[in-house]
Amino acid sequence: MPSRSSAAPGLTQWLLVAALIIVADQLTKILVIGAFQLGDVRPITGFFNLVRAHNYGAAFSFLHGASGWQRWFFLGLGLAAAAFITWMLRRHGHQKLFAWALTLILGGALGNVIDRAIHGYVVDFIQVHAGGWYFPAFNVADSAITIGAVMLIVDELRRVRRG
Repeated sequence: MPSRSSAAPGLTQWLLVAALIIVADQLTKILVIGAFQLGDVRPITGFFNLVRAHNYGAAFSFLHGASGWQRWFFLGLGLAAAAFITWMLRRHGHQKLFAWALTLILGGALGNVIDRAIHGYVVDFIQVHAGGWYFPAFNVADSAITIGAVMLIVDELRRVRRG
């Protein structure tokens, strides 16, 4: 196992960052729930709206119309992913880009798990559109997961190049 320098973040630091992502996600969702009714749309720019949408499914509303079992499936999947990511952070927290990616995914996953546990759905509120085309609404947690996934790809590409 590689030695850790005193400057290398440990598991606690990564979990604190994930907690900050969760707090930012939940605070923005609380603001949206307080200011918007389901289906409300508030244009901000010519390509960006604030909305209130409820996603009972997963990414891009996958399984949105299922009979309700998907709530528990995605809640369990999110908790299992969080446990696995925490284990990975414990082992690889010294690999900065990899750990940042995992931390973003962890915070995002748990932010959405909290929604599923409390509401039975995920609150989405960011809507991007252009030329009559609308990207599915998303939230801070989804953004963190997406950025983390891109960082994982970049980390792997860098690893392959070095090898």
